[in-house]
Order: sequence, then structure tokens, then C-alpha cells
Amino acid sequence: MNDDVNEDFDSGLLEEELRQAAAVLDPLPPALLQIAVDAYALHDLDARVAELTFDSLVDAIPVRGATDVPRMLTFTAGEVTLDVEVTAEGLMGQVLPPRPARVEVLGGPQPATPLTTDDLGRFTSATPPSGPFALRLRTDDDVVVTEWLRA
Repeated sequence: MNDDVNEDFDSGLLEEELRQAAAVLDPLPPALLQIAVDAYALHDLDARVAELTFDSLVDAIPVRGATDVPRMLTFTAGEVTLDVEVTAEGLMGQVLPPRPARVEVLGGPQPATPLTTDDLGRFTSATPPSGPFALRLRTDDDVVVTEWLRA
């Protein structure tokens, strides 16, 4: 290869031109961009991961004849417990010990749904999670993220 060509070659400029061409010819779908932003938001070094300690699909004794039974989940992270009931109508839960918090339902291409706890630490969502989901709990001084589960 000719050394004169290597001296004139600017790889940074070529990379930028290729990025611009890709953005025009094959743009990033907005839903995929939102998923990437949500995934990056989970990479919070200060967040504690809440461990799934109870899942009624695995741990509960089935009741004969019961249909459309809600899924009960319990997550723990240190002294914080998050109890969640998932139904076809939505989800409701409680943060223990009760505290003011913002709970976000993460999952899919839609943006995180913010929920606010009441004085007893309870929260509800009229939209059931579909597909993989996780919950992010934010208090004044703490961030807790649950494991990802399938609805």
C-alpha cells in the first residue's frame, strides 16, 4: 500500500461520514432508542438490586379450580421489601417499611411508567406489564431495582 495514501487518510472523518450515511439510510427506530436509554438508566452504580424472594408461580401451593389467580411477588433489598400483585387489570404493590417513593415500571419499548406511593407505601397501575418487566424504586436517598421477570 502506498504510504502517501496512509498520510492523507483521516479515519475519524471517514467514521463520521459513515455514521451520517447510516443515520439517513438506516435510521435507528425510536422504540429501540428508548430501550437503549432505559437499559442505560438501569446502569446506576448507586442502585441496589432487589432479590426475588417469593414468586407465587413457583413458591405457592396451587388451588384446585382457581382461575385467573394474581401473581404475587416479593422483592427484598436489605431492609426494604417490595410486595407486588400482578393481574390482567394491572399491578398494585406496597413498599415496606412504608415511605414516600416513586416506583417506575420498566419494560418494552414504552417509557417507564412513574407511580407514586401513598402514606402506607402503596402504589397501583391500571396497565399490566407485558413481556419482561422490572421495577425501579426511588426514595430521597435510595434507588432499588428489581430483577427482570416475564409477565
